[in-house]
Amino acid sequence: MLTQTTSRVLDPSDLDAALAVLDREPVANAFVTARVQIAGLDPWRLGGEMWGWYEDGMLTSLCYAGANLVPICATERAVRGFADRARRAGRRCSSIVGPADATSALWRLLEPHWGPAREVRSQQPLMVTDRMPDDIAPDPYVRRVRKDEMETIMPACVAMFTEEVGVSPLGGDGGLLYQARVAELVGSGRSFARLDKDGKVVFKAEIGAATSQACQIQGVWVAPEHRGRGLAAPAMAAVLRYALADVAPVVSLYVNDFNTAARRTYRRIGFQEIGAFMSVLF
Repeated sequence: MLTQTTSRVLDPSDLDAALAVLDREPVANAFVTARVQIAGLDPWRLGGEMWGWYEDGMLTSLCYAGANLVPICATERAVRGFADRARRAGRRCSSIVGPADATSALWRLLEPHWGPAREVRSQQPLMVTDRMPDDIAPDPYVRRVRKDEMETIMPACVAMFTEEVGVSPLGGDGGLLYQARVAELVGSGRSFARLDKDGKVVFKAEIGAATSQACQIQGVWVAPEHRGRGLAAPAMAAVLRYALADVAPVVSLYVNDFNTAARRTYRRIGFQEIGAFMSVLF
């Protein structure tokens, strides 16, 4: 039986120890690392709790418990401890997401209490690159979205999210949190798009998480009427160029295994699969 002293909610005094755990897998952990580097471990600023798992007095594993439940460098024993804490706390997250092995083990323990899920995506290849492709020229029309273009980019962001996740991001609070997130990415220069001559979005993507070691591209979307025309690879090459030049030396993304067109595009511009994520959507 796990004792209550084996895991605990971390506080700001644990920041260095938590960052040391996150630093063990800088690519896979980029999303959470970026949040912690900005907000620290105060739950109010972080947007959730950071749970720590200790073995022999050492912090060995983490679990971010906010809008998402994210196991981090989680050992088998840590997963059991996090599942026990999550079960007792009750489900507050809209998804469980993280490295496939730990996430799968966590979901097996939580499914009897939290299930059924709306959807389980058990294999989402994690892909990385640290260089530009030799044979694909970046699309010169892909550029940073300006702060005065929020009304232009928002419909494309909503369409991408709804298509990808299966629900609209505008529910609940009327989209205030989602709009704030889009505005944050635009304001920080990490939102990119190509517009047509009428000012409509043809392609868009964001660098959703960024640390000094790695960043993660997300929200990749091509307008339906422009799909199948070969736009995605040059457009992604343009975003990759910005990412490598301005953000981090390693660029990552993860993609649904059934999205064969996207996986083919990412491989064309040099991304290689190094692991897999898993997502459980509620």
